[in-house]
Amino acid sequence: MIKVLIGVIVVTIAVVAAFLVLDPNIGITSTDAQVTEVATNTFSVSIEGEIFIAGKYTMNQGATMGDLINTAGGLTNNADERAFYESTLLTNGMTYYIASKYDSTDLCNMSEVEKANVNNDTAETLATVNGITSTIANSIVTHRTEHGLFSSLEQLMEVYGIGNATYRKIRNYVILHA
Repeated sequence: MIKVLIGVIVVTIAVVAAFLVLDPNIGITSTDAQVTEVATNTFSVSIEGEIFIAGKYTMNQGATMGDLINTAGGLTNNADERAFYESTLLTNGMTYYIASKYDSTDLCNMSEVEKANVNNDTAETLATVNGITSTIANSIVTHRTEHGLFSSLEQLMEVYGIGNATYRKIRNYVILHA
């Protein structure tokens, strides 16, 4: 019995030594500081809409919408580039949406969707969008006056009166810049 135990110990030591010789970068232990450093340098975001590979991605701190778009394989031909800024810094846990340029119900995709600019248009113009009431339109104008221009469509959910359902209803009908 003791001979078997000694044999197992010797074989275990030999296997560990062999792995260290094959790849000397493998450490036997890792410190919590190393794990925390890796965890704080990355974060997760999701992207959906007119993107080639929609899904959840791990990004480095300081990553921009342009970085996320590149990681997700780029934009489709139907992507509306007026609905995002490539330089927008990403926020941990957010789901970003790339709006479509053409009406998805139009089989030939011949006509562009009429869109309102949330950073420039008046409350009256914003209220023409299905899903934006005159009260919400006024809230959008008030929000951009008090907090500055919107840098992503997702920031519309910060506006009083716009929840997840309203945001999903209007996100294909608004843009950020011309």
